[in-house]
Amino acid sequence: MMKVDMKKHLTGVGFALAVLIVLAGCGRPVKYPNYYTLHLPPPPDPPAPENVHATLAIREFRSPTYLRQGAIVYKTSPEQIGFYNYHRWAVDPREFLTNAVADRLRASGSFNQVTLYDGRSDVDYVLSGRLEELEEIDYQGGVKVQVAISAQMVSVATGATVWTNSVSEVGTVSQRDVPAVVSSMNGTIAQAIEKLLTPVPAPVPAKGY
Repeated sequence: MMKVDMKKHLTGVGFALAVLIVLAGCGRPVKYPNYYTLHLPPPPDPPAPENVHATLAIREFRSPTYLRQGAIVYKTSPEQIGFYNYHRWAVDPREFLTNAVADRLRASGSFNQVTLYDGRSDVDYVLSGRLEELEEIDYQGGVKVQVAISAQMVSVATGATVWTNSVSEVGTVSQRDVPAVVSSMNGTIAQAIEKLLTPVPAPVPAKGY
């Protein structure tokens, strides 16, 4: 009888533990991350070509390591960086910025061809750049976003830098939530790209053109 009672007791304890585990799981729902993307209005149609011969390739923009980790970034002070664990970029911001700059330079009509750099040197110019900042700012009163971009264009033939520019833009946030922060980042990065490429970097005429 002792063995039977012991088996019943162990079975009861096991059942109770199983119920507790199930209840604990029900009390802690799985939390999935939210994904966001940057977007800009489409660029205008390029003007009709007028004696344009120069070709341009654009390297993927670089960035600090912390902007390449996928999570949306916020700063509580100039020195302290935080990450939203459940709010992440669906597309690498460097890839987005590279494609956005390429689209706008194609639309400028200043180049016969604008491509993404693939390591070959059969172009006249190469543009490279850096996404310096893309983050929410939670200090100095209210919530803001900051976007900073720099870029330069080099002649492949001479190795000389023929154009360089850098911009830093701050945008306000309408309300304290991540979707509003991303919306403000969209408008602010659009302004930053516009200022970066105004005026559009003009190619240096090559001999024979």
